[in-house]
Amino acid sequence: MDALTIKTLIEAGLPDAQVEVLGDDGQHFQATVVSPSFAGQSVVACHRQVYAALGDRMGTEIHALQLRTRAPDAS
Repeated sequence: MDALTIKTLIEAGLPDAQVEVLGDDGQHFQATVVSPSFAGQSVVACHRQVYAALGDRMGTEIHALQLRTRAPDAS
């Protein structure tokens, strides 16, 4: 698994999201996901949406994923 694949999977599951994924060891990654669908949601609910986009890969192909999620700034 690589960062680009994870980014693509998250974008497919959350098409309105802006996604940045870092990590180059093949198992540990950091992702920042900004999505309007996160507005009014708890951090846990936002993370669940990202995990749903990744499906069964969490815990198998992706050993660790540090997530930062938020809705876009209302500017």
